[in-house]
Amino acid sequence: MLFRLARPALFALDPEVAHRTTIAALKMSPVRKPAPPGPLAIEVAGLRFPNPVGMAAGFDKDGEVPDAILGLGFGSVEIGSITPRPQAGNPKPRLFRLAEDRAVINRMGFNNGGAQAAEARLRRREGRAGIVGVNIGANKDSADRVADYALLTRRFAPVASYLTVNISSPNTPGLRALQDEGALVALLDAVLEARPADGPPVFLKVAPDLEPADVDAIARIALDRQLDALIVSNTTISRPPLVSRHAGEGGGLSGAPLRDLAHTRLRDFRRATGGAIPLIGVGGIASAEDAWVRIRAGASLVQLYSAMVYEGPGLARRITRGLEELMRRDGYATLAEAVGSE
Repeated sequence: MLFRLARPALFALDPEVAHRTTIAALKMSPVRKPAPPGPLAIEVAGLRFPNPVGMAAGFDKDGEVPDAILGLGFGSVEIGSITPRPQAGNPKPRLFRLAEDRAVINRMGFNNGGAQAAEARLRRREGRAGIVGVNIGANKDSADRVADYALLTRRFAPVASYLTVNISSPNTPGLRALQDEGALVALLDAVLEARPADGPPVFLKVAPDLEPADVDAIARIALDRQLDALIVSNTTISRPPLVSRHAGEGGGLSGAPLRDLAHTRLRDFRRATGGAIPLIGVGGIASAEDAWVRIRAGASLVQLYSAMVYEGPGLARRITRGLEELMRRDGYATLAEAVGSE
């Protein structure tokens, strides 16, 4: 109800200003305890998630409010993307609401305060409950992007529940080229070598804009390198039919128009991996039904972000309640039984 009252005022603000206002409000709000394990608890990559609904990277870029997000009912939160050095990102405006399409276009460009500041925040929360992953990326002007990822792996391994190698943002020129087979092998070998023996799981986040041969190659490499999960998928550079006045803006499209493409790509990776590696479904998830379809298609976990813009901070709890009902309706005793049951 509070969100419904506040939404017109938030939507009157520039989207990036509204986002910063939301982060500031979460900083000032009393922090609730994270969601306890319940009927939806599931183990992925050796981590016990209390429920499968995670906050995707991009919302809490600098790790300012992970515990506040967990207190909203999310089973996990992924901060970032973090780069080794602070960077301002792309020129403004760079974030656009497409309200008529229930979508967002962003060309933020990995704006963040850098690894040192984010690491210090995570160290201050050591000992607290909750799964907090770190999404890592390369600086735009880096002379050696592979070295950036290796450095960040070493830096965040002691403080992250898991690490996500993000090579799929469309807003850093040339970054998606790291999804090419040769480049990906070199990158993952460097990351895995940099991870300590007792280090956290390593996930890989991929783009939805992939050809079948790309899917097969990435799946083969992920299996060969024994990655702990694939996150499918990031924003899209494609443009399905849109009606918003911002439809022509450049950047990555997320929200409802991404749902079908992201679902298709998840099914592609399920087929290509044969279910041998956990998948995390992202893109256009705005309801329990959306999440359930993705889980039955092969996702062990789901993540969301853009839907929060339109549905408000109670969305994670609504989805988890709905998933419990859907699981009972379809006769599954555990969430793991439902994964890939399509």
